[in-house]
Amino acid sequence: MDTPTPASVRPRTRVIAIANQKGGVGKTTTVVNLAASLAERKQTVLVIDLDPQANATSGLGLRPKRGCSLYPVLTGASDVADIIQPTPYENLNIIPSEIDLAGAEIEIARQDDHLRSVRKALERVLEAQVFDFILMDCPPSLGILMTSSLAAADGIVVTMQSEYYAMEGLSVITDLIRRLRENGVNPGLTLEGILMTMFDGRTRLSQDVLAEVRSHFGPLVYETVIPRNIRLSEAPSFGKPITDYDPSSRGAQAYREFAVEFARRARRGRS
Repeated sequence: MDTPTPASVRPRTRVIAIANQKGGVGKTTTVVNLAASLAERKQTVLVIDLDPQANATSGLGLRPKRGCSLYPVLTGASDVADIIQPTPYENLNIIPSEIDLAGAEIEIARQDDHLRSVRKALERVLEAQVFDFILMDCPPSLGILMTSSLAAADGIVVTMQSEYYAMEGLSVITDLIRRLRENGVNPGLTLEGILMTMFDGRTRLSQDVLAEVRSHFGPLVYETVIPRNIRLSEAPSFGKPITDYDPSSRGAQAYREFAVEFARRARRGRS
């Protein structure tokens, strides 16, 4: 694991969940490429892959391995420090995923105060304050694992595909945030921002959806939009973020711009 700046001179670690209960909306693509873009900017980043499909894991060049995920930490069988893995990229580490993580829903449900299980699993990492950001790739469902992940987060970034049904999914997420706050599970949880993905500026549909989302959520919608880009779609099959696979592509440029905007906004919560 890369040696970061001492905790005594660092702002506190900011835990951000990248979430949407719908699949195919650029969630994992955003986790991988935001993490890589932040790491390029000398920010220390820990990715936590909480999706049993392990796409964030493979997207950062690692092969899933049985027993190497947050699952044994959630069950008390491993310490979190033992499962943090380096990636090929400086300043970027990962807690990988594996297929056994699918069983975490059952294990967590048996625990007392199960909604705080992910936060408890991360306690040692948070106490150490060695990362600028922890980015959690949440599973595309509203199960216990996703809810527990949101209960562990400081903020949520929602990725939305530029299509009309996207607004329905966003209302579900905002309602879940409200309930987690009002029930006292995570009273400080915020909607960090909304990122529009798979945007095609040539179509009226993409333009209309972006305008509608901005009319409802105003400044919560990031100025940066992620375009549809073939090179961005190809990069995961090579186990690389777009900033490594094709650094000059439109997709790489967009995620670098998003990393700047994301970090600027996130500074408000890092004190």
